[in-house]
Amino acid sequence: MALGLRCFRLAHPAFCNSLAALTRPVSEVTLKTMSGKQNDHRQYMAYPALPVRHFATKKAKDFLAKGKGQSQTRVNINTTLVEDIINLEELDEEMKSVMEALKDNFNKTLNIRTSPGSLDHITVVTADGKLALNQIGQISMKSPQLILVNMSSFPECTAAAIKAIRESGMNLNPEVEGTLIRVPIPKVTREHREMLVKLAKQNTNKAKDSLRKIRTNAMNKLKKSKDKTSEDTLRLIEKQISQMADDTVAELDRHLAVKTKELLG
Repeated sequence: MALGLRCFRLAHPAFCNSLAALTRPVSEVTLKTMSGKQNDHRQYMAYPALPVRHFATKKAKDFLAKGKGQSQTRVNINTTLVEDIINLEELDEEMKSVMEALKDNFNKTLNIRTSPGSLDHITVVTADGKLALNQIGQISMKSPQLILVNMSSFPECTAAAIKAIRESGMNLNPEVEGTLIRVPIPKVTREHREMLVKLAKQNTNKAKDSLRKIRTNAMNKLKKSKDKTSEDTLRLIEKQISQMADDTVAELDRHLAVKTKELLG
């Protein structure tokens, strides 16, 4: 038993030192002094350290977050420098025209209170082509609940006008008396408001489809310049085009949100 205790006393410091070494960084080699002296010379034992996982500090995380933000830096290309490859100003105008068309649609056809002006630009398919309703009929407001469309100047277009009004998406159900079209104005109900919001979303999606086609056509045009333009330049132009399209989509969504709030009250 005495021999066992003596062995434990000798082993105990080494055991503790081994445990301590587990918490050291991998780059450290720990040298520990053994108990006891022999000929006045200390004895040392080296314990290889184990790798320890170091967690990212707040400073490091902030640096990484900043790096991510930098990868999303906006591009602002001088249009005159790339006009021989693609006309970015013309492309910008095309995208803006999509936005203006949607705003025009919202203002003319998606209103809580239907007015004579709401029917003006309803497209009627006639034998002479597509014409606006106000070009072939006289539109007037008889009462707050009734709009009249007099088709006496173009009686042959009466049926086509009725069809166009019904399919306008304005929830209108016209009635005809000879060449006079009577258009009762629907009551402003919650269902009517929600129906108008649904139409606003549909029109916004159509605008996004048009925008997508413009972007695709621009990208296809860039591909044709692949042989005479550097990859870095093409990549910057592609990023600029995508950025322009994304900005327009965000603007479309903003107008939809405003219109939705207006319609729902």
